[in-house]
Amino acid sequence: MSKTDIAIPSRAVAAARRKPPGAPAARRGRPPKSQANPAGETRDLILDAAEDLFSKHGFYGVTIREVAREAGVDTALVHYYFGAKRELFDAVFLRRAEVWNDDRVAAINRYAETAGAAMTLEGLLEAFLRPPFEWSLKGGPGWKHYAALVAQTNANPAFGGETMARYFDPAIHRLIELIALTLPEASEVDLYWAYHNLSGALTLTLGETGRLDRLSGGKARSGDLETAGDYMVRFAAAGFRAVVGMSPRP
Repeated sequence: MSKTDIAIPSRAVAAARRKPPGAPAARRGRPPKSQANPAGETRDLILDAAEDLFSKHGFYGVTIREVAREAGVDTALVHYYFGAKRELFDAVFLRRAEVWNDDRVAAINRYAETAGAAMTLEGLLEAFLRPPFEWSLKGGPGWKHYAALVAQTNANPAFGGETMARYFDPAIHRLIELIALTLPEASEVDLYWAYHNLSGALTLTLGETGRLDRLSGGKARSGDLETAGDYMVRFAAAGFRAVVGMSPRP
């Protein structure tokens, strides 16, 4: 199957999939360029520390100095590898966004190719939603931190819209393109509103805030992502169908 829908650099994917490296001793100053592996490990260590802090305190609640302290490196190294704080944030956001997008687009393309004329809305949503749930379930603490970071960013009025569009829109456009084949009577406006509602539910659920636990008195748990994924597929499919016809087709 072709992966031309979204280009995913193998280096970034490999970095995101491997286990977080052990913390090396703090380093000061610029690293020798000949030491590629230690430099790569230090870079990943900084990204891991920044991801953890950003996921807990948000973009504005974290300083470069705090990231350096968490990573066990000098602040000069953080600036050397990433520049200003926004560039560091973008690097954190990018490395796992690439993995999510690669897996989700591959999954829906594979499903569409296999199902052919029998393709269903539920099947598409299952294929699209399963990868982020699986990474949160099995990918380790880093993926939990990333899911919380995406939830914060998706709701950030300052730069959330631009950031989400930059990293996620190609995958979402491919999903909507395929959903349109299963709901030919829906207008594009219908489909974008339906996805907008799904996007909020997805990022809030993957953020595992514990809100559901308190609201339900413990009857439902926000950390039960297997169950959450099953509910979301059915809920989203019903939602897409319910909005068909609300906006006329051009």
